[in-house]
Amino acid sequence: MPFLTYMLRCADNSYFVGHTDDLERDLVQHRAGTHDAYTAKRLPVDLAWSAPFPDRDTAFAAERRLKGWSRAKREALIVGDAGLAAQLATSAPVSRMEGKTDAVAGLPVPRESQPVVVLVRPQLGENIGKAARAMLNFGLTEIRLVAPRDGWPNPSAGPAAAGANMVLQHAQVFDTLAEAVADCAHVYATTVRKRGVTKPVLTPEQAALAIHREPGRSALVFGPERSGLESEDVALARAIITVPINPEFASLNLAQAVILCAYEWSKHVGLAQPTAEELLPPAPQAELEGMIAQLDALLEPRGYYFPNARASATRLTLRTVLTKPGWNHLEIRTLRGVLSALRRKPDESEPDEA
Repeated sequence: MPFLTYMLRCADNSYFVGHTDDLERDLVQHRAGTHDAYTAKRLPVDLAWSAPFPDRDTAFAAERRLKGWSRAKREALIVGDAGLAAQLATSAPVSRMEGKTDAVAGLPVPRESQPVVVLVRPQLGENIGKAARAMLNFGLTEIRLVAPRDGWPNPSAGPAAAGANMVLQHAQVFDTLAEAVADCAHVYATTVRKRGVTKPVLTPEQAALAIHREPGRSALVFGPERSGLESEDVALARAIITVPINPEFASLNLAQAVILCAYEWSKHVGLAQPTAEELLPPAPQAELEGMIAQLDALLEPRGYYFPNARASATRLTLRTVLTKPGWNHLEIRTLRGVLSALRRKPDESEPDEA
């Protein structure tokens, strides 16, 4: 079955990137505001670009690469840059099922160094999907479910995962926590309470360091949304993970707890920072001088530089303020237009030349 990577242009002129096996279905959901929170807040959306790939992993790899591109590079792809299209077509698949490594943001991450995320008796499919999304944000791909309340697969999980489908597709289901962590040497129970069980208590940062330092598989265990882990669950763990939190409001939802632990783990694997948008360089000094002179000509007849003894110091301070931002030529042109509008009399319709 072919899969597609696609790019939507949103109402605010930003872009959303995803992959799918049914583009028509996804477009209907996006336009109805039910597919993803990002596009739901930026309606209407239009399809800007799409391309087919032989399998889901390759389409997902293309999606991740495209998410790292600058706006200018994305727009070049939209208008048909064949070289950029070829780059996406040769993206390495992102899959742990075909070998012992995962390609996350182009960086090989050994499977054995990834902690397994175990959700014990999760109640809502939406929360499973949100947890999967939090995991994949920070390079984790293996999720295990212990006795999910509504069974598995759950139709509510996919939309909530917002594209992290590969995590859900490879989810494993177990009857007990003991079975889910049977292959793990290090088990960490996440809870805000010790529940009478004496265990070492670590922060997510300390646990992440231990996971990277110690051999053997590790598991991060999270309890049901309503009640958290039971004492019997915590008893299986080597240590407890908890976070300093407001004692007057100590409730984290499931995805928040997962993302805290996943983020701390990811800090030690060098995931790529999102590519910054390409910015225009500062305008030439001559353009800045022109704007300052125009402003000076407006302020002088209005007595701004009074008293005269302070005029030089005031001009220097004003120049310092205007120099700091590093305006580009479009910003300076806009500001000069504002100054020209302020200089006009109310009954004048044409702006002065800048």
